[in-house]
Amino acid sequence: MQPEDESIETAPAEAYTHGHHESVLRIHSWRTVENSAAYLAPHLQAGARVLDVGSGPGTITIDLARRVRPGTVIGIDASADVVARATGLAASERVDNVEFRVADAYSLPFADASFDVVHAHQVLQHLARPVDALQGFRRVLKPGGLLAVRDVDYGGVIWSPASSGLTRWLELYRAVHAGNGGDPHAGRHLKRWVREAGFGDIEATASTWVFSTALEREWWGNSWAERATTSQFAAHAIESGRSSPAELERIAAAWREWAADDDGWLLMPHAEVLARA
Repeated sequence: MQPEDESIETAPAEAYTHGHHESVLRIHSWRTVENSAAYLAPHLQAGARVLDVGSGPGTITIDLARRVRPGTVIGIDASADVVARATGLAASERVDNVEFRVADAYSLPFADASFDVVHAHQVLQHLARPVDALQGFRRVLKPGGLLAVRDVDYGGVIWSPASSGLTRWLELYRAVHAGNGGDPHAGRHLKRWVREAGFGDIEATASTWVFSTALEREWWGNSWAERATTSQFAAHAIESGRSSPAELERIAAAWREWAADDDGWLLMPHAEVLARA
């Protein structure tokens, strides 16, 4: 199931493949430091000032804020609706050392050398110019400040039992993602991108998400079944001529079938990089 890099041709323009449908935010809201940024956790210090780029619904960002008190965390995202949702979550959880703003990852509205840590989870894979973005991250880091980036690599996604529907899903997802200007194989490139952006003291590691229990399969599989037919991914797939509503329904059925199978198991590999400005 390992795809060839040469089969992916990224487009110059960018569009966020997933969009912000409720089925997408449901998965994004599951993310915490423990399950999505454990590699960074030992380096978080009380009093640190942290920037979380692509903060989405804010669950990782709020978790970061809890860990660096009395330090502060700013989360930025391109979607005003998602920023409003994250702001509401922080208020409801009474985390007052976090702030969410609408901003562009390529044009950070912050002074040079103003953060101790810049974190980005599942962001660089969606950018046509990841090195340019990383250079901006480096600009706002204090000398010796810490960069932490983590991205999936869809070339390593594996599952069981075999499923022609999920095989087609992965093929289609990779094509749509690349057509939107991103790189579905971003994980394997993180170390190089970070080095090209001028960072030093680079540490590259990896971790995985695994979905196996009945509850995990039900949550992940049924969420993706909904995303396959109702999210922005579905719209991109149809509008680009890469798929049809009928095929997307078959892919959704494959996800539901996998979720209901007691032998169902799925792994998603993630590359992680820590580096110093």
